[in-house]
Amino acid sequence: MTSKPDIAALLEDAADRIADVSRADLQIMLRRAALLLRNSGSIAFDDDIEEALRDLSGEFGKTRNDTVRFIVREWMETNTYLPVHELDEDGEVDGNA
Repeated sequence: MTSKPDIAALLEDAADRIADVSRADLQIMLRRAALLLRNSGSIAFDDDIEEALRDLSGEFGKTRNDTVRFIVREWMETNTYLPVHELDEDGEVDGNA
């Protein structure tokens, strides 16, 4: 399964090779980023939850929003609201099952 890169990854890649990025591609990426920012909402949690999210984000090496998405996905899969992602038996697991 190939996943579509998120806008943040595209912008970081463009920043790393700015001389090679066309003006039109950069305009498209910036417009997508602006649209996402305009339409993004933030969920405010109680202080104890925010503290736990900061701790988990650090442990996972993810942003706060990525950690929230991960937790919600795990909860939804565990409670059968979403299908569980199956591991490829021949795939790499980096020591994790």
